[in-house]
Amino acid sequence: MKAFRVVGHYPASKKKQDFTIDVVASNEDDAKHRLFSHIGSRHRVLRRHITIESLSQIDPSKSSSPNVIHAFRDTITSSPPSTDDSEE
Repeated sequence: MKAFRVVGHYPASKKKQDFTIDVVASNEDDAKHRLFSHIGSRHRVLRRHITIESLSQIDPSKSSSPNVIHAFRDTITSSPPSTDDSEE
């Protein structure tokens, strides 16, 4: 699985709603499908009304999305706490 960042917009009332969503998918087509499913179910927008401006693969450690962090929790390592021996 890979992490993708999708940027685009969809119509909301009389204006457009911009979005940037990070998704976990196996390839770009799967990422598009997951985006359409997510926005369609949450905002009741048809797939043909969603415009994708860019879709790019990202480093999972650069994402703040909970589903990306959860999917890559084993590979994303936090920096170990620093040990300062000078205090002793």
